[in-house]
Amino acid sequence: MKSLHRIFILVFIVAASAGIFSCKSQKKIAAKQAAEAEARKVAKAKADLEELLSDNNGFTLDEKESRLKVIKDMNIDDADVKELIVKVDEKLKREREAFAAKERAEKLAREREEQLRREGEDQKGLDDYFGLIAGSTNLGTANRYISEALGLFASDNTPVLIIISKSGGIVDYDRPTTIKKYLEYLKDQKVVRNKIENVVYDSNGKITELELIKK
Repeated sequence: MKSLHRIFILVFIVAASAGIFSCKSQKKIAAKQAAEAEARKVAKAKADLEELLSDNNGFTLDEKESRLKVIKDMNIDDADVKELIVKVDEKLKREREAFAAKERAEKLAREREEQLRREGEDQKGLDDYFGLIAGSTNLGTANRYISEALGLFASDNTPVLIIISKSGGIVDYDRPTTIKKYLEYLKDQKVVRNKIENVVYDSNGKITELELIKK
């Protein structure tokens, strides 16, 4: 019985030792696998960041920012990765600023083009109205044209400046008048002696100042 008891104890000790060693071995394997997985994640993050730093990666700015966010969200504790993230952040910030500046320039160009188009249309319209008002033989027709022309202006009292002469950067103007008075003048005189030199608009596209010059 004593021999059997000793054998049982020995078997238990051996089995327990084997279990301990097996547990330690599994922990080592798990730690090794975790380290390898982390190393792969770090290497992938570095490669992706290096790609984002390249000027020929083919990604749009939105795609670059999205990819960078994914990497940031990994919270990788690696000095090289952190340094690369800072560099990519700075690069994308410059690209975003350049993109915004380009958009602003394009918007201004479109607005300027639209303004020139509108000015061309309005000037043609004004020239037409000037001729129609001056050439009207019927008082009612002349007044109707005056009413339509005034619709292009911010008010009936919009100032009209008539340039008499230009010399060495010095401009001489006739006595200031208003658009309503000028159109009434055209109706009375039956002749157009001035042409449009410059038009100023408000935010609603209405004329706030008209500059004419003698033909």
